[in-house]
Amino acid sequence: MTERRLAQIAWLAAGIAAVFVWHGLAPKILWLSPDELAMIGAHGLPDHALFAPELIARIGGIAEVLLGIALLTIRRQRWPLLVAAAVLLVLLLDVALLSPHLLIQAFNPLSTNLAALALCAVAWLAEAPATADS
Repeated sequence: MTERRLAQIAWLAAGIAAVFVWHGLAPKILWLSPDELAMIGAHGLPDHALFAPELIARIGGIAEVLLGIALLTIRRQRWPLLVAAAVLLVLLLDVALLSPHLLIQAFNPLSTNLAALALCAVAWLAEAPATADS
């Protein structure tokens, strides 16, 4: 694979990582969003300190930041792309089922997650191992 091709793939990974880092930090860790709390509250979890929406949001934010770091630092393996795509899909389905009103808001999770899923797909295809026929 050429250096130019590797650089292009690195930019894709950086774009996906930026989505996870930003969505982990901004609405969950640095400035806890009321929408994040409402989405967590929509799950109807028991009223217990272990299930406090604030704690769940912060843990989710940390997980997203860690996934973003993995996308940036684990270069020669494709599993972070699979994890990212799975997380994006599960979170989008979660919003669609439990907070569908958010899908029509400005800067909604539908457009963000679909764009990030497309980046995952392009990066996955770009990093596909070469076959003996090619």
